[in-house]
Amino acid sequence: MTTVFIISAPSGSGKSTLVGKLMKCFPDLRFSVSYTTRPPRGQERDGHEYHFISRAEFEERLAKDEFLESAEVFGNYYGTHRSELERAAAAGADLVLDIDVQGARQLKGKIPHAVSIFILPPSRQVLEERLRTRSQDAEAVIGRRLEEAAEEIRNYSQYDYVLVNREVQASTDNLAAIVRSVRSRRDRMEQEIRPILETFENGRHKP
Repeated sequence: MTTVFIISAPSGSGKSTLVGKLMKCFPDLRFSVSYTTRPPRGQERDGHEYHFISRAEFEERLAKDEFLESAEVFGNYYGTHRSELERAAAAGADLVLDIDVQGARQLKGKIPHAVSIFILPPSRQVLEERLRTRSQDAEAVIGRRLEEAAEEIRNYSQYDYVLVNREVQASTDNLAAIVRSVRSRRDRMEQEIRPILETFENGRHKP
């Protein structure tokens, strides 16, 4: 049984760092590589952080209903291709999605049992500091990202879990605890439980 973990956060909240550390905690987790029309940043590589495609190609795939979810953010498309879930299910692995609030809402509509986690910055001031420290955006873009963050945070109640990222290691530990908890749910454990129960049933009939 494949569980889909949806992780959302305002830009600059440290989500990518936390997801990267979570993946190292659980080598059997698979990361869903989204498609986007935005250009690569820094050391980003095609097929690693994102699949970078043209706007025309994205819209063509969108018309063919190839995406589980998609959204346009700051003038660029982002989307999760259906093949990501299909490959995870075929391998019997859980899937981690790093997507925004719009995408999370769409995905929850299609996969209600998906587990959603929202990562909050400790405050607006801390988020602004983080955005400025990474030095990737112009002043106007930073202002726009802060406005977008305020809108995204208002949707926190739509998520199953909320995590405040004050310190990286503590937040990583909390994320890992959520994954372990979900994996221990009865519906996830059925295949493992049944053989155990059978040993008790078989043993009951022995003299």
